[in-house]
Amino acid sequence: MSFSNVSTAQFAAFTTRTVSMFTTADVASFSTAQIAALNTTGLASLSSSQVAALETQNVAALKTSQIIALTTSQFANGLTTDQVQAFGTGQVAAFTTNQVANGLTTDQIVALGSAQLIALTTAQVVALGTAQVAAMETGDLAALKTSQIAAFTTNQVANGLTTDEIVALTTAQVSSLTTAQVIALGTAQVAAME
Repeated sequence: MSFSNVSTAQFAAFTTRTVSMFTTADVASFSTAQIAALNTTGLASLSSSQVAALETQNVAALKTSQIIALTTSQFANGLTTDQVQAFGTGQVAAFTTNQVANGLTTDQIVALGSAQLIALTTAQVVALGTAQVAAMETGDLAALKTSQIAAFTTNQVANGLTTDEIVALTTAQVSSLTTAQVIALGTAQVAAME
């Protein structure tokens, strides 16, 4: 079925039942305007394979309300690394802490660029799991704001930061570590700082 003649008003009215009938080829053919018109309930009802079929330019055009509507399963099982790379910094800042903690995979964390990671709020940083922290590329970690480094939990510091990441920290980032974070460092991490 061709959706080229389906209006954005019609897209906005699609129900969960209608959305479930889309093939991945249908989803891949949607225009940016059509995806932008899709209501949040419709977007949240897309299967993981349907989400994976979205063109990167359509992902980049998602509104904040649509980003928030995505489920953790759609994040973890649907969004490809190319799609994650297409998110703008404002979109990344709109991720819910649940999406960050339970949706973003380590491969997706690796795919995020420095500017996207810098856009994370302190609440989002706190929501990162230790595997997600460990997956950050050293250059990306070194680009984080000092307020983001100071927001890491002691568990993230002790069990997430790798020795390579410790070495990559800037002087300002090391200075921003709280007393509790420094106490949480393991001996290998402390040795890597020297």
